[in-house]
This record gives sequence, structure tokens and C-alpha cells, in this order.
Amino acid sequence: MTAAPAAAPSSRPLRLVTGATGYIGGRLVRALHERGERVRCMARQPDTARARLHPDVEVVRGDVLDPASLAPALAGVDTAFYLVHAMATPGEFASEEREGAQHFARAARDAGVRRIVYLGGLGGDGGDEGLSPHLASRHAVGRLLRESGVPVLELRASVIIGSGSLSFELVRALVERLPVLLTPRWVSQRTQPIAIADVIEYLVASVRVPIDESTVVEIGGRDRVSYLDLMREFAAQRGLRRLFVRVPVLTPWLSSRWLGLVTPVYARVGRKLIDSLRNETVVTSPRAGELFPGIHPRDMRTAIAQALANEDREFAESRWSDAASSLGRVRPWGGAHAGSRLVDHREALVAEPPARAFRPIERIGGAVGWYYGNPLWRLRGFLDILAGGAGMRRGRRDPERLREGDAVDFWRVETIEPDRLLRLRAEMKLPGRAWLQFEVQEAGGTTVVRQTAIFEPRGLAGLLYWYALFPIHGLVFGGMLRGITRAAGRPAARGAGRSRPRASPTA
Repeated sequence: MTAAPAAAPSSRPLRLVTGATGYIGGRLVRALHERGERVRCMARQPDTARARLHPDVEVVRGDVLDPASLAPALAGVDTAFYLVHAMATPGEFASEEREGAQHFARAARDAGVRRIVYLGGLGGDGGDEGLSPHLASRHAVGRLLRESGVPVLELRASVIIGSGSLSFELVRALVERLPVLLTPRWVSQRTQPIAIADVIEYLVASVRVPIDESTVVEIGGRDRVSYLDLMREFAAQRGLRRLFVRVPVLTPWLSSRWLGLVTPVYARVGRKLIDSLRNETVVTSPRAGELFPGIHPRDMRTAIAQALANEDREFAESRWSDAASSLGRVRPWGGAHAGSRLVDHREALVAEPPARAFRPIERIGGAVGWYYGNPLWRLRGFLDILAGGAGMRRGRRDPERLREGDAVDFWRVETIEPDRLLRLRAEMKLPGRAWLQFEVQEAGGTTVVRQTAIFEPRGLAGLLYWYALFPIHGLVFGGMLRGITRAAGRPAARGAGRSRPRASPTA
């Protein structure tokens, strides 16, 4: 018997993913595409999203706060994944989340969408009374989507364990940076953490689960644990000895400021997270096992081990420049955050093609130098030699071309893609790990040059190192980008730009 021919692309159901540049969305798009699904992504900046997705994935412009943009994005869609939130938005985030959900729900109904899959938050099995504003907003979004009349499959999850997940990075940063941890009452609250791989498996399977009407499905890992258990298990797997000290009073405001100092979470986001931690977030319904009998979630220990093993690979796959651009402008008091890493991200426009813009980037270091502050670079090399490092003595193998593995002064080429990408890994003595990445991309007749410095501090010494040198880094990195654009040729009329703040996809 011969196999039936594969269905033509146009005959396959179309899946729309919102928030495709976010932590969950990016992994979901890859998983759907790998399973042969026909995928369309909706993004406010399609060119940026398109550059990081497979060429077979369709990308369209759309914004849930712009109703006119939704009809074209939803045209012909069978299943829509709603993975948008506004928790990082200043001000009243809940009203913005409700407005976006209402616009999307109406547009999905008018477009004849068969199903909406929404990832919400666990908690409040007896109703929404007493929920934190964050969880209450997540539940409200689910209700608004259901009121459209389109069947909604709402998956509710608690802490998602995976490299880059906001809640996991919070735990990781606390445990790695602080030898003594003050633990307020919320660390004893029970939760049911779930591995990112299991979340993606549930989402992918949601397109074919048989439901006739809207339903809420609670999903969680194998273990019910406290946040203190999570921190202790993380410390054990990292081989860290940590002292946990209970404190009777630590208000959400104080906790959020504390988190803002020692973790990658902004204070306003930290407070919203802490408000949510007062609610127990465990699975209370067997519905997930009934609808998804083939999915068997991992235990906490396995989930943490896999997150740590995949950390570097997933961070590289997320494209540092794209991750950094969602963080807004470089802040004068210490830069932005991407997971537990500290980031200095800058952009400039050049009125030259990408190949010409990339030429000075590939010639960086050695006899050419670093385009700004070369005496400061030489001083850093001298200090590195005193500390037992290689210093700037290695230079370059070739003055014009680079290949993976080449030494560039006290850096090493980790990745190079001709005329597009150069990523250098630091080999100088540091209290942590560091990378320097350059990327060029055609943008409507001009070329955008993206420069991203990333530092992963090791303990408090690493944090002190970054913040002590941040003013110098700002001077050197800013001058370096200006020097590169001058060497590339004509600057574009708009001159140097900055990444713009934007609302966050689901973290």
C-alpha cells in the first residue's frame, strides 16, 4: 500500500501565535513548525520577528491594542494561541490586558477562528476572591476570551522551570548571588512548578484536544513544593552552600525593591510577582490527565537539571540582540537585564548595505583596535596580565577575516556568520562570564547595526565589578559603536538609535 501524498500547505490548518518573540512563544513556534504545522506569527515589529524565525513561518504585523491590525492577522486562522501580557507595563497593567483581550476576542470571533488556546495562571480554585492583581488579571483575560463565543482552552500553570523563565531566573539569581538569603513568609507557600518542555507539549497538543466548549485545564509538574524547596534544590544542583534565614516581616514593597537590587526582575514586576506568591498555586482538578493522557510532566529535580543543562544553548537561540531590544533603553544606573545576565544594548543605522556595514566589525581588534578608547583597552589588557590572564598580546590570526575559534586579543570568536553576526566570548580574568555581539540587518534601504555586551556575574563580586565599571563601559561601548558606523561609511539620516520599550510577551 502506498502512502497518501502529503497535504498541500494551503490545506493544513493555520495556527496563529501571538507573543512569538517571547519566552514561551518562541519555543512554541519552533515546536509547532518541527511537527509540520502551518504557523503564522503576529508581531508589532514583523521585521525583527522574521529575522529570528524559520523562513517557512509566516510573520504579519498585529497588535492587540490596535483593533484594525487584528483582522488581517486572524484571516484564515484555525487555532490562535494567546500569549500576551502587560505585567512589565508601567501604570495600570490590568486594564491594558483586559483591553487587548477584548479586541482579540472580538476579532477572533469575526474571523471564524475555531479555537483559542490561552496560557493563564494557577490559583483561586474556589474563585477569584483574594487573588493577587496579577493572577486576577490572568483569570479576567481568560473570561473575556471565553465571552467571545469562540471555544477557549485555557491552560493554567504556576512556576515554569526553564532557562530564561522569569520566575526561574528569579530563583536562580537569588541563590547564586546571595550566600545568606532572607526568607519572608511567602517562601513557604505551596506551588506546583512545571518544566518548560512540558508546557510546550501541552500547548502543542491543545490544537487537537477534542473540546466542544470552553474549558479550563490546570497543569503542573509532578511535585507540590514550597518556593523555599525550589531554592534549596537549585542550590544543591549548583553545589552552593546557602544559609536561609526566616524574617517575620518583609512587605511586598520592600521585597520588590530587594529583588530589584539582587535579581534580574524590575521592582514593579517583582512586586506583582510577590503579590502572587501569597496565593497557593497547585493543581486541584484531574482534567489535564483526562484530556492529555499521553503527557506525563517531569518532577522538580529533573526540570531544574534540564534547565541548567540547556541554559547557554537556549540563551544563544533566543538571539541576544532581540532579547535586549525588549528591555528598553540602556539605563544610566546599570543597564538592562536578560535573565540573570546584565546587558548593554545599542543600535545605530548606516546608509550602506549589510556587507559593507559588517566589514569593520570583522576587522575589530588586533592592529585595527576597538574603534574607541584603545588606551583603556590596553590598560585592561595590562591588568589582565597582572591577574594571570592573556592580556591583549594575542592579537589576531588574520587582519581581515575571522573564523570560529580565532583569538581576538583577550576575546575568542564563538560564532561568526558572514556579513551578519559576530559573537565574541571573553577570555580575560573576570568574576563571571562575558560576551560581545555585533549583528547587522537590512532595514528598508538602510542597515541597522546592533551591538550587545552581556555579562553574567558570579556572586556579589561580579555584581560589584559590573556596576563599578558601568560608567566606563557606557563611554567605551557607546564610542565603539560610533567608531564602527563611521568606519562602515555614511551614517543614516536618523543617526544612532535606541531600542524602544515594548509590552512583554508571556514570560
